[in-house]
Amino acid sequence: MNNRIEKITSILDMNKAENIEVFDLSKKNYFVDYAIIASSLGSRHTVALLDHLKKGLKPEENFNNVDESGDWIVIDLGDILIHIMTPEYRVKYDMEKFLSDLAEGKEGEVVL
Repeated sequence: MNNRIEKITSILDMNKAENIEVFDLSKKNYFVDYAIIASSLGSRHTVALLDHLKKGLKPEENFNNVDESGDWIVIDLGDILIHIMTPEYRVKYDMEKFLSDLAEGKEGEVVL
C-alpha cells in the first residue's frame, strides 16, 4: 500500500501540486483506507493533475469513479480516495479537519 501512496504523492508533487496530505483511515470505520488531499494552482491545473495521475497510474490502478468540477476533483481508486482542490475550495470545505478528526477517532463526537 505504501508504494501506491508514494507513487500517487510523487506524481502530484512532480506536477506542482501543493500541500499534499495523506490520511491513514485503515483502522477506522470509513469506506476507504487512505485519503489524499492536494491543492492545485487553479481550475486548469486541477484537471491537468488528474490527467497526470491517469497517465502515471494506469493500468496498475483502477479508476472506479472520477467526479470532476473545475475546482475539485475526487478520484476513487477503491481503497484510496484522492481529492485535488483549488486553494479556495480547500479552505472552504476544510477536508483536513474532517479527515484529521476521523483519523484521530473524533468522528461522531458531540460538542456541547
